[in-house]
Amino acid sequence: MKSMRTAALSALLILAALPYLALAQEHPNSGEHPKNAEHPGNAEHPAAAGDIVSVATGAGNFKTLIAAIKAAGLLETLQGKGPFTLFAPTDEAFAKLPAGTLDELLKPENKAKLAGLLSYHVVPGKVMAADVKTMKAKTVNGQELSLKVEGKSVMCDGAKVLKADIAATNGVIHAIDAVVMPAGAGAAASNKPKDHPGH
Repeated sequence: MKSMRTAALSALLILAALPYLALAQEHPNSGEHPKNAEHPGNAEHPAAAGDIVSVATGAGNFKTLIAAIKAAGLLETLQGKGPFTLFAPTDEAFAKLPAGTLDELLKPENKAKLAGLLSYHVVPGKVMAADVKTMKAKTVNGQELSLKVEGKSVMCDGAKVLKADIAATNGVIHAIDAVVMPAGAGAAASNKPKDHPGH
């Protein structure tokens, strides 16, 4: 009788341990990430955040850009496989545009013009900051962006890269401090925000 109880108890203990054994098998490399390991700001796994649109939305300082992407009908494109490199103007960068420029671009009749402007900020492929040198990069728009390295700074058509290498599952984002304009965008949409410090 005693041996039967012992056997039953052993069987219960084995059953209770099964979920933990299964977990250990699912994560065989868990030893590589000790419990006390630091993961500052998810920097080790930034791509887990999602595609370029999701990452830009989550960042919180690209609200105007996301609204413009939606208005231009480019949402699905930038959620696609890619990879893409997006030189993303911040909300502050859009605020530097001459008064009325953004409102004009967001009008339905200017959808094609807006799409052309935004696609000028997108380069096919994944271009990390370390890959950038003084060079021309062909954009999705078809025109070329001028990229320039000045000391520790990277310039994109005169706009400064504020934060580089924001990784996404389908590419990378570089935040820039001005909206850059393709040739023929018009004088009203100047890419020289310094001339318009108060909008």
